[in-house]
Amino acid sequence: MKKMTVLFSAAAIIGVSAVAAEALIQKAKNAGLKPIPESKTELYKLIDNPKNPITDAKVELGKKLYFDPRLSKSGLISCNTCHNLATGGVDGVDAATGHKWTANPHHLNSPTVYNAVFFEKQFWDGRSPDLEDQAQGPIQAAPEMAATPEHVEKVVNSIPEYVKAFKKAYNDPNFKPKFKDVADVIAVFERTLVTPSRYDKYLAGCDKALSKEEKEGLKIFIDKGCVSCHTGIALGGSMQPFPAVGKYKYANIGDFKGDKNGMVKTPTLRNILETRPYFHNGAVWSIEEAIKIMGETQLGVKITDKEAKKIKAFFGALTGEKPYVRYPMLPASTDKTPKPDLN
Repeated sequence: MKKMTVLFSAAAIIGVSAVAAEALIQKAKNAGLKPIPESKTELYKLIDNPKNPITDAKVELGKKLYFDPRLSKSGLISCNTCHNLATGGVDGVDAATGHKWTANPHHLNSPTVYNAVFFEKQFWDGRSPDLEDQAQGPIQAAPEMAATPEHVEKVVNSIPEYVKAFKKAYNDPNFKPKFKDVADVIAVFERTLVTPSRYDKYLAGCDKALSKEEKEGLKIFIDKGCVSCHTGIALGGSMQPFPAVGKYKYANIGDFKGDKNGMVKTPTLRNILETRPYFHNGAVWSIEEAIKIMGETQLGVKITDKEAKKIKAFFGALTGEKPYVRYPMLPASTDKTPKPDLN
């Protein structure tokens, strides 16, 4: 009888544990948290743009142009310069730095390109609706790549391999790429840069995917109200007021105030431990400090050191598996390719 009682107790404990596990997963889903779909078919429904469909040919061409510094005025800066795929999709400095070693005039930090496809808006002020529109901006921005559409078109059309690749990608033997087409294929490549993690497996029902401390951090993250902004698949990407209820202690660094309504794009928390420094002006290098600041400025709550440590542990589960990107060998320039201009 005693043995049966012990077995019954053990079964009861296992049952309670299973219920608790399911309860936290459901709580996360009820709070608006969503996993990256495991199914490629379901994923492509989310990341594809019907106006600019993803194809293997576009992805490969877009990858080459993403890494090609000749699109810039100086011939030194590529998309990967500020959105380095080897370092979390960011440049690791507080203010984005581009042409002539110029720091962003508003002291804006480079957001990660990983999972940007899930954002509602692009840029810190949300001025672009999608990656296709966004890709046109940095190429033309004076403190970034400092090029003109004409320069980009001359570069691409002067290189036979690029011309051939565009004709193949658009299935048109007479296709002559324009500036928008260059941005479009770069955007297609960027749409594939998604990073599923253990967190996604957890939300899909695998309780063992997260450690005990990570689960505790997730619960605190939800209970404190962090999910009011960091939600959805991207755990961010929407426009929110910043600061909301308290003062941002580093507001004097740079002059960025958000869009005309004071709204700022919420950064994704995916791979957050790889994308220091934090905030739009790159003022904070410690994730624990960033967590506590968010509690004060956005939620009006105090987050203790112990709670911040557990939330940080949860953030570790958001570090995802990066798609394998082999650095491309770029086609050679020709006599017609514009020469670099460092001025």
